[in-house]
Amino acid sequence: MKNNISQNVIVKINKVGNSRTTAVDSQGTVYDNEMPSYKRKQILGDTGYAIRKVGSTGRIFWRSATAAEYKSTEPVITVSDDISEDHSDILSYIHESYKLKPDSLIMNEVKWKYLVRSAVRGKNIMMTGPAGCGKTMAAKTLVEALDRPDFYFNLGSTQDPRATLIGNTHYNKDKGTYFSEALFVKAIQTENAVILLDELSRAHPEAWNILMTVLDEGQRYLRLDEADGQATIKVAKGVTFIATANIGNEYTATRVLDRALLDRFTQIEMDVLNKEQEVGLLGGLYPNVKTELVSNVAELAFITRTESSTEEGRLSTHISTRATVEIASLLYDGFTLTEAAEVAVLPKFDAAGGVESERTFVKQLLQKYTDDGSSDELFTDVEND
Repeated sequence: MKNNISQNVIVKINKVGNSRTTAVDSQGTVYDNEMPSYKRKQILGDTGYAIRKVGSTGRIFWRSATAAEYKSTEPVITVSDDISEDHSDILSYIHESYKLKPDSLIMNEVKWKYLVRSAVRGKNIMMTGPAGCGKTMAAKTLVEALDRPDFYFNLGSTQDPRATLIGNTHYNKDKGTYFSEALFVKAIQTENAVILLDELSRAHPEAWNILMTVLDEGQRYLRLDEADGQATIKVAKGVTFIATANIGNEYTATRVLDRALLDRFTQIEMDVLNKEQEVGLLGGLYPNVKTELVSNVAELAFITRTESSTEEGRLSTHISTRATVEIASLLYDGFTLTEAAEVAVLPKFDAAGGVESERTFVKQLLQKYTDDGSSDELFTDVEND
């Protein structure tokens, strides 16, 4: 009887756990039943590859093979020149994109490239981090870098999610009752658009429900329930959604985001700046303000961030980068540090508790920087271009 078993099967021996081995070909077929355990271990100690042979009597045996022989059996994946060139262009754009980031946005290179790559690939992106750390700025900077159509929706200030995301039914004595689509409907139908969903964690839960199908990779549609015929709008090709969210117990006006909604996003966490980064940012924005003053503002912010991030800390919140930029702008406009702190820092801290209050603690911190003559000679002599 003629043996129909193919001879040229080449497998790779893989170690599984501490003592087990398995024999698998390049197509993923397992041959453990044909090759005894002792033989697999023997070949693993030799070349790590084996070829199946059939003797003249029909007996199957295995001998060592080479990596080159195994590689020759791997399926050949052909890529068209167009696809290869397109991918090459995308790679170049992503990995050269850091130069597109402005100096005023402090974000490390890996996170910036990940942000750009996610947008280029049409991912839904969620920027997270404490208030005032630059989430919205990063999103808007990305829009400018991509040079694509963009739409902005502040979901935190939305009182009527259906009106904002779907539309409204109106009455006109000439037209009668008619449906008016929301701008969001136009936005999702715009190819390659970047849609910014700001303050998503403050949005009404109904907004989350409406967005579920829009953000789901397998659905990507919006149902216009109020429209005649209840039209279904498909999300256009290349549309990218970027959301911002404050996540944490500190943000009492925010809601705990639904896990199903979170799973629809690629999450990128914005870093809180350290003192050196803060000094560099403020000095770059306001080079005419004395370096000592800029350093004092950065150090004060850093102390409040440290105090608010530990269990033993005296503060429940901190001075954000947004706030330090505002303080520096006040110094630039002639305010003293004491005056700037009075209007831009102290109101952020609770005064309840008298001498034990957070506000009193911050006042004591401020004393170190406002009783040393720092309010004098606010500006250095810097030549304007």
